[in-house]
Amino acid sequence: MASNGIVREGSLEAPTRHPLDWKNPDFWDEAALDAELERVFNVCHGCRRCVSLCGAFPTLFDLVDEGPTGEVDGVPKARYGEVVDQCYLCDMCYMSKCPYVPPHEWNIDFPHLMLRAKAVERKRTGPRLRDTVLSSTDKTGLFAGIPVVTQTINAVNRTQPMRALMEKTLGVDAKAWLPSFATRKFRSAAGDAVATEVKDGQRTPGKVVLFSTCFINYNEPGIGLDLVAILDHNEIPWRLAKKEACCGMPKLEQGDLDGVEALKNINMPQLVALAREGYAILTGVPSCTLMFKQELPHMFPDDPDVLAVRDAMWEPFEYLVARHKDGLLKTDFKDKLGKIAYHVPCHGRVQAIGRKTEEFLKKIAGLEVDTTERCSGHAGTFGVKKEFHAMAMKIGRPVFRKMAEFEPDFISSDCPLGGHHLAQGIEQNHQKTPELAHPISLVRRAYGI
Repeated sequence: MASNGIVREGSLEAPTRHPLDWKNPDFWDEAALDAELERVFNVCHGCRRCVSLCGAFPTLFDLVDEGPTGEVDGVPKARYGEVVDQCYLCDMCYMSKCPYVPPHEWNIDFPHLMLRAKAVERKRTGPRLRDTVLSSTDKTGLFAGIPVVTQTINAVNRTQPMRALMEKTLGVDAKAWLPSFATRKFRSAAGDAVATEVKDGQRTPGKVVLFSTCFINYNEPGIGLDLVAILDHNEIPWRLAKKEACCGMPKLEQGDLDGVEALKNINMPQLVALAREGYAILTGVPSCTLMFKQELPHMFPDDPDVLAVRDAMWEPFEYLVARHKDGLLKTDFKDKLGKIAYHVPCHGRVQAIGRKTEEFLKKIAGLEVDTTERCSGHAGTFGVKKEFHAMAMKIGRPVFRKMAEFEPDFISSDCPLGGHHLAQGIEQNHQKTPELAHPISLVRRAYGI
């Protein structure tokens, strides 16, 4: 490809990403979308560097190789959707494999093109019931927090007849792990911060607001309570936003961009006020952090509130490592944890902040960390769907194997959903059941608090 007289096969420049132009009517034009899909598929067919990442690329290459011409022009456009369906927006092709991402003149952004295709298809055919249920986390979360109700629902959902019914009616795979509802929500159980004095560091704000996330609030509040305990132990004042809705990532995965905007309009007034008061905003789920750090800014690049919240967002270990460098974090770890097989989730890698969790865990004496930086295959709602669960388990096999071979005392991932997927895969493939614990929970144990 020629650029200013220079022929470039790929690019060594740092990738840059263009905004998602979803308010432009051209974004929704089906003929224009098909033309762009054909253009990008042609580049991917000629490169094939991403063949091992997920199911999207092998699906594309099989369609090409089995077609009458052996080229993309032999693939019926009606079958492009088979490629789109296999993409779960992990962004790894964009971040770690593709040599043609912007600023390269070929301007390949495969994940955003797949997102556009999902959005156009959803607008054309309407939402599926299953996708609506899986992405409406605040509505399903209404079951949480009522002990008798949650215990009944959790018990019923674990029975084979109910799982078979869910598979038949909703397309939720009967073998996939599903979360239980908590008998008490995190936002109800969190209480108040212990510390009141704000100690700003050179790198870190001295006060924190927690965006609890749907999963921690409704399903595993213990992760949030462990984070609160760590903040209290380190005398860091914290608070919750007065109101909170889903970050929007589950709806983004389904191409429901209007749904993402509706949730943004609930969260932004709460979070931007706190961001402008100088709070660091932490979430306990990488996908939620990524939503505020990157996806919403891509969708609303000119919204000053969105950009202010972006600049205030931190991954928990990103904040704790910076706090340690400021000399404002305690290292009075008491308990030795042994061997930890740690997994870096894709939505943590995409943030390009480095291995902050690994960096922090290695500060704890008596702890041996073995890190795996490869997709687990779960990908939010993708891994529980009947037509994709087997693929999700296949993608995760190299990770299951590496983590099992370490013979760990604990397995751990910043993504709690991915962590359960890993535990299921290790048990099914290697007949081992090391204890699963979120990294935040491991740090609380190490502090002995």
